[in-house]
Amino acid sequence: MKQVILASASPRRQSLLHMVVPDFSVYPADIDEQLPAGLGADKAAEYLAKQKAAAVSADYPDSIVIGCDTVVVIDDRILGKPADQEDCRKMLRLLSGRTHQVYTGVALQRGEHSRSFTVCTDVRFYTLSDMEIDRYIATGEPFDKAGGYGIQGLGALLIEGICGDYYNVVGLPVSRLLRELADFSEWSGGLG
Repeated sequence: MKQVILASASPRRQSLLHMVVPDFSVYPADIDEQLPAGLGADKAAEYLAKQKAAAVSADYPDSIVIGCDTVVVIDDRILGKPADQEDCRKMLRLLSGRTHQVYTGVALQRGEHSRSFTVCTDVRFYTLSDMEIDRYIATGEPFDKAGGYGIQGLGALLIEGICGDYYNVVGLPVSRLLRELADFSEWSGGLG
C-alpha cells in the first residue's frame, strides 16, 4: 500500500503527478458528479475534488488522497466533455476568439484532515474558421476533454495565449500541488 493515492483515472494527471510524487497508487473515485444548485462555476472543480478525495479516503484513511477535477468555464457556463461532433463544434465556436477560464480544484485528505484549493488559468483562443474547427474535430482528440480541446496536443494550435499555470490547463497544477502537499503532509502526520 502506497502512502499517496490519486483518486483519478486520468492518464494526464497520473503523468503530471509523477513530477511531484514519484511513487503513488491510483484508485479512481466513483462519485455522483451532480453539482449542488447555486454553486458557482468557479467553485465546481474544488467541490468535486473534495468529493473524490473523501470517497477514496474513506477506504484508505492512513494514506494521503489527492482528488482533482478540472472545468472549462465561459460566461459562467461549465463546458464538459463534448457529447458528439455537433456539441464539440458548438463549444469550439463559443471559445473562438475569446478568453475563457480553466479551473482545477485539488483536495488533499488523510483521515479527518483535509485541505483544498483551486487554480485558475485564462486561455485565449484564436478566432477559428469552420474549416479549422472541423479539421480539429476530425482528429478525434477533443472528445475526452473538458471544453472540447487539449492544450497538450493538437489543441495547442487553437490557442493564442494563456495567463497562468499551463499544467493547470492540462489537469493538475503541479507547482502549487508540490507546495500544498509538503505543508499538508507535515500538518497531517507526514508521509511515513
